[in-house]
Amino acid sequence: MDNLEKEKIKQIIENRNKSHSYFSKKSKVYRSFVEMEKNTYSDGKLSKKQKELIAIGISIVINCESCMEWHIKQAINDGAKEDEILEAIEVGIEMTGGPGTASARFAMNVLDYYLNDK
Repeated sequence: MDNLEKEKIKQIIENRNKSHSYFSKKSKVYRSFVEMEKNTYSDGKLSKKQKELIAIGISIVINCESCMEWHIKQAINDGAKEDEILEAIEVGIEMTGGPGTASARFAMNVLDYYLNDK
Protein backbone atom coordinates (compact mmCIF):
# COMPACT_ATOMS: atom_id res chain seq x y z
CA MET A 1 0.00 0.00 0.00
CA ASP A 2 1.34 3.43 -0.87
CA ASN A 3 1.67 6.34 1.53
CA LEU A 4 -1.27 8.16 -0.09
CA GLU A 5 -3.63 5.32 0.88
CA LYS A 6 -2.18 5.19 4.42
CA GLU A 7 -2.75 8.93 4.77
CA LYS A 8 -6.31 8.57 3.46
CA ILE A 9 -7.06 5.95 6.12
CA LYS A 10 -5.45 8.05 8.85
CA GLN A 11 -7.49 11.06 7.72
CA ILE A 12 -10.72 9.05 7.89
CA ILE A 13 -9.86 8.02 11.46
CA GLU A 14 -8.94 11.58 12.45
CA ASN A 15 -12.09 13.05 10.90
CA ARG A 16 -14.30 10.46 12.60
CA ASN A 17 -12.73 11.11 16.00
CA LYS A 18 -13.10 14.88 15.59
CA SER A 19 -16.72 14.72 14.43
CA HIS A 20 -17.59 12.13 17.09
CA SER A 21 -16.30 14.45 19.80
CA TYR A 22 -18.18 17.42 18.37
CA PHE A 23 -21.51 15.69 17.78
CA SER A 24 -21.39 13.75 21.07
CA LYS A 25 -21.39 17.07 22.89
CA LYS A 26 -23.86 18.94 20.72
CA SER A 27 -26.31 16.53 19.11
CA LYS A 28 -28.99 14.51 20.87
CA VAL A 29 -29.75 12.74 17.59
CA TYR A 30 -26.12 11.70 17.19
CA ARG A 31 -25.99 10.39 20.77
CA SER A 32 -29.13 8.36 20.01
CA PHE A 33 -27.47 6.95 16.90
CA VAL A 34 -24.39 5.92 18.91
CA GLU A 35 -26.65 4.17 21.42
CA MET A 36 -28.46 2.36 18.58
CA GLU A 37 -25.08 1.34 17.16
CA LYS A 38 -24.01 -0.11 20.53
CA ASN A 39 -27.24 -2.07 20.75
CA THR A 40 -26.99 -3.26 17.15
CA TYR A 41 -23.45 -4.58 17.48
CA SER A 42 -23.83 -6.27 20.84
CA ASP A 43 -23.77 -10.06 20.97
CA GLY A 44 -27.14 -11.68 20.40
CA LYS A 45 -28.09 -14.65 18.24
CA LEU A 46 -25.28 -13.35 16.02
CA SER A 47 -21.97 -12.48 17.60
CA LYS A 48 -20.58 -8.97 17.38
CA LYS A 49 -17.88 -10.34 15.06
CA GLN A 50 -20.50 -11.80 12.71
CA LYS A 51 -22.36 -8.50 12.65
CA GLU A 52 -19.15 -6.63 11.84
CA LEU A 53 -18.49 -9.03 8.95
CA ILE A 54 -22.00 -8.36 7.63
CA ALA A 55 -21.34 -4.63 7.92
CA ILE A 56 -18.11 -4.99 5.92
CA GLY A 57 -20.05 -6.55 3.03
CA ILE A 58 -22.66 -3.81 3.20
CA SER A 59 -19.90 -1.17 3.31
CA ILE A 60 -18.55 -2.52 0.02
CA VAL A 61 -22.01 -2.37 -1.57
CA ILE A 62 -22.64 1.23 -0.51
CA ASN A 63 -18.99 2.24 -1.14
CA CYS A 64 -18.58 3.87 2.27
CA GLU A 65 -14.85 4.10 2.89
CA SER A 66 -15.30 5.35 6.43
CA CYS A 67 -17.63 2.41 7.10
CA MET A 68 -15.09 -0.04 5.64
CA GLU A 69 -12.33 1.35 7.84
CA TRP A 70 -14.49 1.24 10.98
CA HIS A 71 -16.02 -2.20 10.49
CA ILE A 72 -12.77 -3.86 9.40
CA LYS A 73 -11.06 -2.48 12.51
CA GLN A 74 -13.96 -3.59 14.71
CA ALA A 75 -13.99 -7.07 13.14
CA ILE A 76 -10.27 -7.44 13.79
CA ASN A 77 -10.80 -6.28 17.38
CA ASP A 78 -13.51 -8.93 17.73
CA GLY A 79 -11.21 -11.70 16.55
CA ALA A 80 -11.98 -11.87 12.84
CA LYS A 81 -9.15 -13.33 10.81
CA GLU A 82 -7.96 -12.04 7.46
CA ASP A 83 -9.69 -14.85 5.54
CA GLU A 84 -13.03 -14.12 7.26
CA ILE A 85 -12.78 -10.43 6.38
CA LEU A 86 -11.82 -11.31 2.82
CA GLU A 87 -14.95 -13.49 2.52
CA ALA A 88 -17.10 -10.61 3.80
CA ILE A 89 -15.50 -8.34 1.18
CA GLU A 90 -16.19 -10.99 -1.48
CA VAL A 91 -19.87 -11.07 -0.51
CA GLY A 92 -19.97 -7.31 -1.05
CA ILE A 93 -18.32 -7.71 -4.46
CA GLU A 94 -20.86 -10.34 -5.49
CA MET A 95 -23.80 -8.26 -4.30
CA THR A 96 -22.78 -5.22 -6.32
CA GLY A 97 -20.81 -6.60 -9.26
CA GLY A 98 -18.08 -4.56 -10.93
CA PRO A 99 -18.41 -1.42 -8.79
CA GLY A 100 -17.80 -3.59 -5.72
CA THR A 101 -14.32 -4.37 -6.96
CA ALA A 102 -13.43 -0.67 -6.69
CA SER A 103 -14.71 -0.57 -3.11
CA ALA A 104 -12.90 -3.81 -2.39
CA ARG A 105 -9.58 -2.24 -3.34
CA PHE A 106 -9.98 0.32 -0.57
CA ALA A 107 -11.11 -2.37 1.88
CA MET A 108 -8.00 -4.39 0.98
CA ASN A 109 -5.83 -1.36 1.80
CA VAL A 110 -7.56 -0.92 5.16
CA LEU A 111 -7.04 -4.60 5.97
CA ASP A 112 -3.37 -4.27 4.99
CA TYR A 113 -3.10 -1.10 7.09
CA TYR A 114 -4.29 -2.83 10.24
CA LEU A 115 -2.55 -6.15 9.72
CA ASN A 116 0.79 -5.10 8.24
CA ASP A 117 1.55 -1.40 7.93
CA LYS A 118 0.32 0.37 11.03
